[in-house]
Amino acid sequence: MKYSPQKFEETFVMDFLVEAKYGLRRHLLFLIFFFFLLYSARFWHWYSGIYQYYVLFFVYTILIAMVYINIYVLVPRFFFRTKYLTYLVLLILMGVVGLNFIGYSFRHLFEDFRIQYTPKDNERGGIYEGILMCIPIILTTTTIKLLQKWISDNKRISELSTLTLNMELNELRNQINPHFLFNMLNNVKALIRTDPAKASVVIVKLSEFLRYQLYENSEEKTLLASEIDFLSNFLNLEKIRRDNFSFDIQTDVDKRIISSTFIPPNLFTTFVENAVKHSVDLSGGESYVKIEINIEHKQLHFICMNSRSVGYTVSDKKSSGLGLANITRRLELLYNDTFNLQIESGEKEYIVNLKIPL
Repeated sequence: MKYSPQKFEETFVMDFLVEAKYGLRRHLLFLIFFFFLLYSARFWHWYSGIYQYYVLFFVYTILIAMVYINIYVLVPRFFFRTKYLTYLVLLILMGVVGLNFIGYSFRHLFEDFRIQYTPKDNERGGIYEGILMCIPIILTTTTIKLLQKWISDNKRISELSTLTLNMELNELRNQINPHFLFNMLNNVKALIRTDPAKASVVIVKLSEFLRYQLYENSEEKTLLASEIDFLSNFLNLEKIRRDNFSFDIQTDVDKRIISSTFIPPNLFTTFVENAVKHSVDLSGGESYVKIEINIEHKQLHFICMNSRSVGYTVSDKKSSGLGLANITRRLELLYNDTFNLQIESGEKEYIVNLKIPL
């Protein structure tokens, strides 16, 4: 992925503010910046020789301690827990205590090293000048702490949503597969009674299905060519089992495209399975399933049509409804609102029309 210089700078600044790997450098930069901010104040010039630096570092240490107490104690324990009034009171109390401690130290620890005496108002002004410098710093660090928590919470929510999505997708796919396999085993059971020779052929085909389920269905994506072969095998099985049944799979797409296009596995299985069940003709007449697969404008168009026998109803409506509900939900999870599914149930023909983005 390519980033423009402006986008890269914005991303880097955001990462520098919140990522843990930049923590040490972030703190060093803050400490250096705060030091030079305090260095520009006047109060420490009132003292002689090296003691002016003692005063500067003393005040610097007290103010830094207040800032870090705010970051690591007050904000997480009170502000993040929505105890805003308590947080504000403790923050003000900490400021008052810190200010008085600095004033007390100036009067009793560093008074003997003072070389410049100013009016009391100016003296307080110089002290307050240094103290007030830390107010925007405290507010900034609180804001950064809030930003860090917001980004961390959003990442956690995003990861949880992704995990939930994957779990639901796997659950839906696992519900569809046994249901499909269950119907296939019923076919074998019926053939064993009527035509053992055909039943043996079906069992061989069934092994191909299981191979597909083990090695293809467990993947997030499978080749469109593999999915078409899978559907063809299933319809061939039905043709062996049933007389007067025909099927046709048309793919007006270049074979190279079919062999390089990936889709979620078993995406069309439920539709074809339902088409086979709906196409049953109890009178023994002709029945069919027709499938068309096209790719245009980065969209895959799947059409499944089957004949319907007048007066025929599917015996396992509960299972059939479960399959359609599951595949619809799976499409919603995979493609959000970018897919289009239309089902037309006529007296003589049942049509599924599905479009998905590639």
